[in-house]
Formats: sequence, C-alpha cells, structure tokens
Amino acid sequence: MSDRPNFLFLISDQHRADWLGCYGHPVVKTPNIDAIAAQDTRFDDFHTAAPVCMPNRASLLTGRMPSVHGLRYNGCNLPANANTFVDVLAAAGYDTASIGKSHLQCFTGAPSWHAQHNRGPDRLIDEALKGDGKSYSQEAPGNYAADDRYQVETPHYGFGHMDLVTQHGDRCGGHYEQWLRQNVPNWRELWDDANQLPHNYTCPQAYRTPVPEEIYPTTWIADRAIDYLGDTARGDAPFFAFVSFPDPHHPFNPPGKYWDMYDPDDFDLPVTFADHRNPVPPMRWLEANFHGSGEQMTAQTAVYQDEQELKQAMALSAGMITMIDDQIGRIVEALKNNGQYDNTVIVFNSDHGDYLGDYNLLLKGMLAGRGLTRVPCIWSDPKDRSARLRDTLASTIDLSATILDRAGLEPYHGIQGRSMLPAIEQGAGHRDEVLIEFNDGAPKFGFDRPARVRTLVTKHWRYSMFAGESWGALFDLQNDPRETDNLWDDPAHFETRARLAEHLIHHLAAQMDESPRSLQMA
Repeated sequence: MSDRPNFLFLISDQHRADWLGCYGHPVVKTPNIDAIAAQDTRFDDFHTAAPVCMPNRASLLTGRMPSVHGLRYNGCNLPANANTFVDVLAAAGYDTASIGKSHLQCFTGAPSWHAQHNRGPDRLIDEALKGDGKSYSQEAPGNYAADDRYQVETPHYGFGHMDLVTQHGDRCGGHYEQWLRQNVPNWRELWDDANQLPHNYTCPQAYRTPVPEEIYPTTWIADRAIDYLGDTARGDAPFFAFVSFPDPHHPFNPPGKYWDMYDPDDFDLPVTFADHRNPVPPMRWLEANFHGSGEQMTAQTAVYQDEQELKQAMALSAGMITMIDDQIGRIVEALKNNGQYDNTVIVFNSDHGDYLGDYNLLLKGMLAGRGLTRVPCIWSDPKDRSARLRDTLASTIDLSATILDRAGLEPYHGIQGRSMLPAIEQGAGHRDEVLIEFNDGAPKFGFDRPARVRTLVTKHWRYSMFAGESWGALFDLQNDPRETDNLWDDPAHFETRARLAEHLIHHLAAQMDESPRSLQMA
C-alpha cells in the first residue's frame, strides 16, 4: 500500500442520511453502499454546512463556510480565485477528475430573482466588489449546444479532467447531453413530454421517463467513472476521482425497473404537520398555501403535500437511490478488478437532504431539520478496513482537511475544516457543535425579503435564528428527536436559548476570511 493513496469520492444529491440501509431505513435497498459502511467508518451525526446544493458543494471543495468562500446561495458562482483541496492534491501530483454534477457555477441559464427585481435603473456601479474578469460560464447550457464535445477550461477548481453533467433527472445537460445526441438517434423522442410512459402518480414532478436505464445519467456517470479508473495514461500518479450523481434530487423519474421497484404504501410519513405542536411561521405559511390552492414558487422550492403524494415521492426517490447504489457497486467492482482497491480511500457523502415527508413537506429550504441537514458520511480506508460507528458531530467543511491529512499534505491558510482522522482512527471527539448557514435567493414562505438563517446543532439541541425575526426554533434533540415541540417561547428554556445564542455569536464572530494572513506589523 502506497503512502499516497487514491481517493474515490462518491456523492449523491439531496439524499438524507436515514435513507440508506446502513443508516437504518427499513425499506430502501442499498446493499453496495451498506457493504462499504460495513467494513469501515460511518459517521452518524454528520451535517451540511448549508442545506442547499451550491453553497454546500463549495464548502466541501474549499473547507470554508458559505459566508467566507462567497458562494452564499444557489445562483452564485464560486469565485475563480478560490483555492480548493483539489488544487492542493493536484499540486502534489495527483490526477484529479470530476465526473458528473459539479454545480460550482450556475447551469440553468435562468435569470435570478435579484436580476429580475432588484437592480437600480440608474445604478452606475452595481456591486460592492469589482468584477474579476473571469468567465463563470463553464457549466452554462449554451456551451453544450454544439455536437463537438465542449472543452471545459481546466483546471476547474483543481480538477484536470471533467465529464460534466448539469441539471437533474432524465434530461441532464453538459457532456452527457452531447454524448446522448451523438450516440442515441431517437434522443428527441426520449425527451419529448408526449412520450411519457403511462402511470397514475400525482405527486409534483413525478414523470415516468422513456429513457432506458442503460443511457440514464446515473448509468452514464458510472460508465465514465469506470473508464477513468481503467485509464492507464495516468501512469503511476495517484488519483482523486469525484463521482457525483444528480439523483435522487427531483424530478422524481427513476427509469425502467426502478420506477415501480417500490410501492408507495410501503412508506409512512415520519412526522406530519399535525404532529407539530407549534410550527414556525414559514411552516404555517406552506400549510396555508397548500390548502388555499397556492402555487409552488419554483420547481426547486419546498412545498406542502398530502400524504399519498408524499408516499409516491418516497417510492420514486427510493428507486433512484437503489439505482445509484447499483452503479456504485459497478464502480467499486471495477476498482477491485483494476487492482486499485487496496490503495484507494472510498468516501460516500451527500450535499444535503430532503424533507421527504417531514411535516408534510417536500424538497428543501430554510427549515433546518435533521432530514435536511444530516447527511451520510462513510469513510473506507485501506489502512484499516473494519467496521466503526462514530457519533461525534462533524461538518461538510471537515472533509477537505481530512482528505489532505490522509494524503500527508498541509492545507492552505484560511481553511476552516478540521481533520476527522483522529475520530476515524482513534475514536476521538471531533466537534461539540456545528454551524449551518442558509441564505435564500428570493423572498419566500411569507417573508418580505430573502431569509437569512443560522443554525447551531449540538448533541442535545438544535437552535435556529431567523435574521430580523423575534421568533425562532429551539428543539431538545434528546427528548424530542422528531423536532415537534418548539421550545423557543417556553420560559423554562430561556436560559438554554440564551446560552445557545451566545455560542452562535462566537461562531458568527469567527466567520471572517483569515486569508490572506498579514505580511507585516502595522
């Protein structure tokens, strides 16, 4: 075994921790991910730095919180001058590859709410910072409209090889779309709404795709990963392969056998809106909006649904998760067949969760419950593959420092993550608290401005502060693990609330960029 291990980083999208067999789900079948967890370290209390895609992915790559790295909410771009831990690996001679969803830059082409509503007509200078002159269009859909493969400008945040997939579902863009157009003659028919296969599901964004399993984006990503692992052109260079699946993020459209692999009646809502004794105003707004026939703001916005539609979304999500698991099985088998398994650290993670029935809600948003912020983190290390459960708190920002530590490399100045290797190898405690940031890109759920939410999670409490509001959320996780009794206004818990608020202030005071360090005394 080499002192410079390879790294295979497997990540799913919008996938909560408790929707894996190894995390206790009673229905979803994930034997291949479970097999990875069964022979090494599984973190049971691992949380996102932000509960939506782009900010948390940037935190994963940089080891820094959104308020520091600058990609604060969906629709921003990670600044081109940001270093990532992948940059460090590349500088040390690693071959680095991103295969699948990256989402460090915008990939829809749709204008933001700010662009449509918040620009002064007479403003001579629009932003507080000058533009850096860099292109942030590498993931934009227009680049992939031509037949010839678009060459991403590399290194792309440290990655030297890119097989890019943008967007979600059966109609992903990027290099996948270019490949589909070149290799599947009837691709237009497969992408035509008129050819949806028959079904009786009524949940939002349920679509029975005619795209076959073998050319669905999840399979394509696994195929490209297997190709990369078998590429002998790297010679003796170690590799870091970031393999990123866009599922089980909505729309809910598992292909082929995965569509009806699970029955909606096999699922139960973990906790309903009626179970909540005192929901916060955004939750009440979502429930009232549903019963008042209000519309969902965007396809990405959290929504309240009835029980049957939520069970349908659960069944379809389960199908997408099992498909990912099947493809991960193929990738790990290729790693073994190539003789690389015994020198490769395998990591499995997700960027954030999904309400997926909690309080009758679906998708994601500002309400930072455990279904949204607690994600899987599995670390399988050839140095010692034996089953371990670690219940210490940890954060997305810690993965960067952990990978660099395992590679024997020093992180750059300004990284906020802490190596989890002492927790992995010796069972040491890691964090007593984790900070979670949420910034909305538009006013939603009754707010008259984009929400700013900061959450502190300990082993005992979850405390969420909504900027500018007199109300908030305080939950006793030990006695109320389903988070159904908000203690914010309970006089018996004012002292606890004040203590957690003080702790949160200390975390917020630390959210300044320490880079660059001072070069001389003033």
